[in-house]
Amino acid sequence: MESGPAIFVGVVFALFGGGLLAWTAVRVRQRRPVAHGVSPVASATLAGLGSVIALILATWCFTRL
Repeated sequence: MESGPAIFVGVVFALFGGGLLAWTAVRVRQRRPVAHGVSPVASATLAGLGSVIALILATWCFTRL
């Protein structure tokens, strides 16, 4: 992978994953729903899993440099 696209994609994944993880943590800490109409446990779990996957992908992109 060329370094330019790898850096761009890594930053996008890192910002998305970090933002989603922070937002989910704040919503759970305030005992507010993460997604409306869905079980609070299921929505927090899926959002947390999605953010961790995005951060793992960001790490993988940065190791490809």
